[in-house]
Amino acid sequence: MTTTRFGFGDFQYEVVPNWGISSELGIVSDVATDSNDHVYLAVRNTPHPENVGGSILVLDRDGNIMDSWGQDLFSTPHGIWISKEDEIFLADSSDHTVRSYTTGGQLKFTIGTQGKTGSPGAPFNRPTRAALSNSGTLFVSDGYGQDRIHKFTGGGEWLMSFGETGKGSGYLNLPHDVTVGEDDQVYVLDRENRRCQVFDQDGNYIREFEGLRSPNDMVIDESGFFHIVEGWYQEIASVCVMSPEGIILGRWGERGNRPGCFKGAPHGLWIDSSGDIYVAEVAAEKAIHKFTRI
Repeated sequence: MTTTRFGFGDFQYEVVPNWGISSELGIVSDVATDSNDHVYLAVRNTPHPENVGGSILVLDRDGNIMDSWGQDLFSTPHGIWISKEDEIFLADSSDHTVRSYTTGGQLKFTIGTQGKTGSPGAPFNRPTRAALSNSGTLFVSDGYGQDRIHKFTGGGEWLMSFGETGKGSGYLNLPHDVTVGEDDQVYVLDRENRRCQVFDQDGNYIREFEGLRSPNDMVIDESGFFHIVEGWYQEIASVCVMSPEGIILGRWGERGNRPGCFKGAPHGLWIDSSGDIYVAEVAAEKAIHKFTRI
């Protein structure tokens, strides 16, 4: 089998050609894995950005379909995130909701009112992603319709919100992803300001990492390195790696037709227990990639 290598330095990968490609695959908005390294894809039915329908597709490590669920439930699946305890959180941007599921697709609870925006500043107006802290507090980036981060209990009760539109430190312009590190700090990909901003869990600004290019999704690996997928239609397509101190170490990824090359806009990223990376693309059909760590 022909393999294609990507990466640099200590971050080297081989692509698995045609991984996960099937007739059931549409537009893959995001990707995550559970404790068994089963892969969950947030799939949209069409390339249009709003009210397109979709489902969750579950694959094994080899890319074989194991299960699917959520058909006819979702409006625009946007961001999927899975906790260490295998609780799934799905942000549905057009539905203005965040839902919690078991890995078998059983709904645990819903935050937000289906199909309706909240009042200005309140949850939600096209949310993008949700993630838990180590203590079980839930944070949601919100998103396309307003520049807010919302904080909830692990059961979905609202606690507080922070953030407002702007360019200065602590201000946001399309928070596209939120991640809570092992240091309990809240990392927000501030996409249109092309940076990652760091807050404490009460919304107080700490610092920021600049120099990013349309950052869409981020994972912090076990060693504290940041892996950030950058994508904007035909202009930007890369995975950026930053040190734990926020220094950009390099980028990898390229456009093209050979296996592992990007065709649309890299939009979602996850790292499994083996250090393998999955990248999902929007603006291109059947675009999901698996890169095995060398």
